[in-house]
Amino acid sequence: MSAASAGNQKPWETNLHERAAGLEIVLPKRSYVLPWSQFLSAEGDGDEIRLAFTTHDVLVRGRSLDSLLADLAAQHVARLQHTAKADRFANGNGPSIHELLVVKIGSARGDV
Repeated sequence: MSAASAGNQKPWETNLHERAAGLEIVLPKRSYVLPWSQFLSAEGDGDEIRLAFTTHDVLVRGRSLDSLLADLAAQHVARLQHTAKADRFANGNGPSIHELLVVKIGSARGDV
């Protein structure tokens, strides 16, 4: 698995050698692991991406997320986590994740 770093310019972890078994989403107070076998679709642009799984919807907001959408399509993403404010400034115009929202299907409440 290749991990994200300031030199990597991607604030998410990918597994480029094989398809990841699941997507780990790390929030400040809770973490989720959603299996790629339950992945339905993803859509978005450089500022916002929506992912649909059979049990949860995930919203990713940030900057320069176009390459994240490509990594999601290949199911190579293993982990998503907020980008720390200090890292956002250090990366300049590179990709950053400002907000992650996970909502269980059938639930009106989401976790950020």
